[in-house]
Amino acid sequence: VLVSKMVLSNSRFHRAIVVNSGNANACTGTNGHLDALKMINETADELGVNADEVFVASTGVIGEPLPIDKIISGIHSINPSLSETDFTGAVEAIMTTDTFTKSCSSTFQINGEEVTIFGMAKGSGMIHPNMATMLGFVMTDAGINKSVFQNLLKETTNKTFNRIIVDGDTSTNDMVIALANGASGVAVVPKTESYNIFEEELFQVMKKLSIDIVRDGEGATKVIEIKVEGAFTDEDAVKAARTIALSPLVKTAIHGEDANWGRIIA
Repeated sequence: VLVSKMVLSNSRFHRAIVVNSGNANACTGTNGHLDALKMINETADELGVNADEVFVASTGVIGEPLPIDKIISGIHSINPSLSETDFTGAVEAIMTTDTFTKSCSSTFQINGEEVTIFGMAKGSGMIHPNMATMLGFVMTDAGINKSVFQNLLKETTNKTFNRIIVDGDTSTNDMVIALANGASGVAVVPKTESYNIFEEELFQVMKKLSIDIVRDGEGATKVIEIKVEGAFTDEDAVKAARTIALSPLVKTAIHGEDANWGRIIA
């Protein structure tokens, strides 16, 4: 997370994300930091892009040194298998304790032109805002200003990934990254109908991924959506919903299919 934040601030453009699963490369000290930089540099060399254009993400066991030689070998074998249309390999590769892949795409019209948003995620345990133990990657061929997209991503994350709970625990490596390449030729401009359409489609893609994470919760047998009405503010509504969602008594009542409303009111 720290290295990717550095990358975000150092470059105007970003062209790649390198991800490993099985090892979080967290609590690994200076060597872990250097290994993350090696992943970026090797990926940049392999793809022919600048190192400050590559994000890095890791997920898995905390505190174990990264098997960096194995990862670098993997990076150098990736290029021949890259595809413009087949994303299944990448979606499968980022899984850890997930029992199924999590991806979603939406193709829609803006001003008569076709625009696509694609998203992929992993996560099933240690799920609780902010942001849960999860990685999420969103890509679109729309053209949108970086700061505008940043604000929209943050707002949408707060309404999706930051509103899911499985077990009340968070972890170390959580992030959502969104990339837009403008290949569709369609510009998404704030305070226009194009923005409203894009905002809604982005929300639906990220909501689907969020629900899939809950559905795949470690040991989960139920998916519950909590709706709060009549709150004075959104913050009050979220606080009420989160209190209910975190309650072990509510969870056991739902699991046992004897959902006494007194537990919810309490």
